[in-house]
Amino acid sequence: MGLVYSYDIYLRPRNVAGALASLAGLAPPARAVPPLEITLPGGDRLVLPFTSHFRSEPVDCSTSSTLELDMSLMFDVDDALLEYAQTNGPGRGTDGRIQIGYIYAAIRFESPLHPGYTSVECWAATSGMSRLFARSANVRKAFTDLTADSGGVCCLFDTGDGAPEQVCWLNGEPTQETVSGPRFPDRRALVATWPDPEK
Repeated sequence: MGLVYSYDIYLRPRNVAGALASLAGLAPPARAVPPLEITLPGGDRLVLPFTSHFRSEPVDCSTSSTLELDMSLMFDVDDALLEYAQTNGPGRGTDGRIQIGYIYAAIRFESPLHPGYTSVECWAATSGMSRLFARSANVRKAFTDLTADSGGVCCLFDTGDGAPEQVCWLNGEPTQETVSGPRFPDRRALVATWPDPEK
């Protein structure tokens, strides 16, 4: 098994539709597959330029705890993305952004860290993409911007190998803390800083 790095965003359930719409805004303009119709637990309906389990049949999450998506996203150019595109990607698009391969998303409507929050976990499909997640400032910016735009309380960068997780965004501010670290010895200490999800 290769490297599996992810950006994990935590937000209030009422903001999930907005976060998914923002993710859709990062998708390439042209798609070879039909759009995906999603019904969220609260009844919101979305049409997304992604697949779920590589299929385009409508997905009803009204009785489901998790939604899984297969996404292809585009990011503003930086040196790490240019280097990656030279050997792994389709290159720069007409708008100057770079498309990278599949990113898998798991939306857990009741996050294991706090059942009052939803998590949107976006993980790289290959070791090369995982290294890109770690190196690219613009990939990180895309996920922290998504957190901010959707009213998210936290964005974590997780290497999935037991190493300390990096806190990239917390309660409205960019940050560079770690879990485990001096401020957050464990995840419980991090979650304790999140506001009441009902407010």
